[in-house]
Amino acid sequence: MSRTWIDVAYLVAAICLIIGIKRLSHPRTARSGNLVAAAGMAIAVGFTFAIEGLERYWLIVAGMAVGTVIGVVSARAVRMTAMPQMVALFNGVGGGAAALIAAAEYHSRAGDPGRLPGELLIGILFSAVVGSVSFWGSLVAFGKLQELVPGRPILAPAQNLTVALLALTLLAAIALTAVTEEGIWLALLMLGAMTFGFLFVLPIGGADMPVVISLLNAFTGLAAASTGFVLNNTALIIGGTLVGASGTLLTILMGKAMGRPLRLTLFGAFGAAPEGAGAAVAAVDGDGSVRTASADDIAFMLAYARRVVFVPGYGLAVAQAQHDVRNLGDLLEDKGVDVRYAIHPVAGRMPGHMNVLLAEANVPYDELFEMDEINPEFPQTDVVVIVGANDVVNPAARNQPGNPIYGMPILDVDRAHNVVVIKRSLSPGFAGVDNPLFYDPKTVMLFDDAKAALERLVASLKAV
Repeated sequence: MSRTWIDVAYLVAAICLIIGIKRLSHPRTARSGNLVAAAGMAIAVGFTFAIEGLERYWLIVAGMAVGTVIGVVSARAVRMTAMPQMVALFNGVGGGAAALIAAAEYHSRAGDPGRLPGELLIGILFSAVVGSVSFWGSLVAFGKLQELVPGRPILAPAQNLTVALLALTLLAAIALTAVTEEGIWLALLMLGAMTFGFLFVLPIGGADMPVVISLLNAFTGLAAASTGFVLNNTALIIGGTLVGASGTLLTILMGKAMGRPLRLTLFGAFGAAPEGAGAAVAAVDGDGSVRTASADDIAFMLAYARRVVFVPGYGLAVAQAQHDVRNLGDLLEDKGVDVRYAIHPVAGRMPGHMNVLLAEANVPYDELFEMDEINPEFPQTDVVVIVGANDVVNPAARNQPGNPIYGMPILDVDRAHNVVVIKRSLSPGFAGVDNPLFYDPKTVMLFDDAKAALERLVASLKAV
């Protein structure tokens, strides 16, 4: 098949990817957008086999078979709560693949100094460095989300000096690799880049992992695009550029949603709560005690409310309680209550986490409200029910300068008339910061697993 037809197929694949990404921007169209993007990728992969001079088809097919099995089994086996970890892991695999392809191309073409064209050498070095950073950085992000690595910031001795020296070493290794075109220098360069990725993500607190994953996703996209130039593959160039651009934009938007400049997220050791973090409680009016309530008392409060707003969080995801919160919402609507769901942009462990969970439970899209839409409505809300959320409703982010999460936009639930918090304990959230909302006189706590608590509330509400 002529190269022209292959390029046309790659163009169609790119259009499918663009349409797919666009449709992913809304829950109503996300499912079809995913299918359109997958169809575009299938077209790109299929027409790659038509490239003249392609050899060892059986190796490509074998690799695709192994990858398909791993991908399908992983996607079907992983729980929704672990989806952010899987995204981080798969993103790292993409970055690692780009780095390995760059190394293979360098090994096959390098030899005598000056044998590699300059533009090709730049592409190889870029893919090797950025792909390696993305690979190991994504593994650290996976470890933090999976709680294999502590979610708090972990600083190396003389962190800033160590990273600066490592960056200078990488620059020297890049220069040596380019001048000598010796494989040993490329190997050392990739090892140094992986170490840089490790030290780059390790000091970042767990609460910032959604932003970090988005940034690493952009890194992987750029590495893939660079690999496309190395291989002269239009599909990789377009697809990688799309991923890099969308990941960069998402990173910027996520930073704005958290009210933090990207430089503070990456270099500010966000989440490093001071030793006296619990002192945040003292800033709350009242005697510092926690009020608890039974499921019957809360059901009575909900039944006679005019408006109830549910705030889902990671605790709801862990308990797989999205269907139960939908059942409770349906019962309240049958009683004439105005029911809404408040979605914080970084609730959970990745962008859109809560939207996906509630869509799975068939919660009507018009009942989902983003932070900017719902915040003005809280003063007119009778009851807010917080299901497993913590950092995104912590008023310390708004009124306690010096707090590690100060400046992060939150859901203003403390301005509602009554607040119900469903939580297992008073333990701090992913940012490691205590929440003074729990001690507010208008707040009542229902200590239990989210699913069990909601089931009790449903039973009690039916009896009201």
